[in-house]
Amino acid sequence: MNPGAQPTGDSATPPLRSDAERNRGRIIAAGRTVFGRDGLNASMASVAREAGVGIATILRHFPTKEDLVAAVFLDRMDAYADAVAVALDDPDPWHGFTGYIETACAMQAADYGFADVLTTTFPTAKALEQRRNEAYEAMVRLIDRAKATGRLREDFDPSDLVLIHMANAGVVNACGDAAPDAWRRVVALMIQSLETPARGPLPASPEHDALYKAMLRAGPAGGTAPKPGKKS
Repeated sequence: MNPGAQPTGDSATPPLRSDAERNRGRIIAAGRTVFGRDGLNASMASVAREAGVGIATILRHFPTKEDLVAAVFLDRMDAYADAVAVALDDPDPWHGFTGYIETACAMQAADYGFADVLTTTFPTAKALEQRRNEAYEAMVRLIDRAKATGRLREDFDPSDLVLIHMANAGVVNACGDAAPDAWRRVVALMIQSLETPARGPLPASPEHDALYKAMLRAGPAGGTAPKPGKKS
C-alpha cells in the first residue's frame, strides 16, 4: 500500500561501461544479502564490505541509500504485485484475500529487508512506488469483493493492510532465528479476527496523513512527508 502516491516515471540513464555494470551488479547482490539478513537499518558501509568495493563506488552508482533500496527490492515489489493479481484471479474472493495476506507475510518472513520495505514509503523511488500503488489499487478491489461475499468484516479498511504488515514485520524482526515460524501463528490469529461474524466493533483506523507519515519516517532518509492523496 502507498497512501499518498507520488508521480511516477524514471528518467533514462546512459549505458554503463562493462566494469561499472559489473560493480553495479555486485552492489545490488550485496544489498540483497545484507538487507535481507539485517533489514533496512543495515549501513551502506556493510553493503560495501559485502560487495568488496569502496563506499565511494557505491555512492557513484547509488547516491542515497533510498536509491540502493529501490534497486535491490524492485523485483520483490514486482512479486508482491503479482501476488495480488493471483489473489484477484481466485474465484473465491475470501480465499484469494487470505491467501494474499499469507503470501505477503511469508515474503516478509523470508527477507528482513522486504519486511521493512512493505511498511516504508520511498517518494523518490518512482518505479518501486508505482508497483506498490498498482498492488494497492488491486487490493482495494479484492477487499470489496471479499466483503461482498459476507466473509470479510465490513469495517475492514485498506489501511489495515499496512498495520498487518507492520505487526508482522515486528514479529519477524523480534523473533528472528529463535522462533522463525512465529509469524504464522500471528497471521492466522489476524485472519481469523477479520472473518465475520465480528465479535465487536473496531477502533477507528489511523488517519491517512498520519499513517503515510509513519511509513515515510520509517524510510532510510526520514524527512517530511509530501501531501498525500485522499484515503481510499
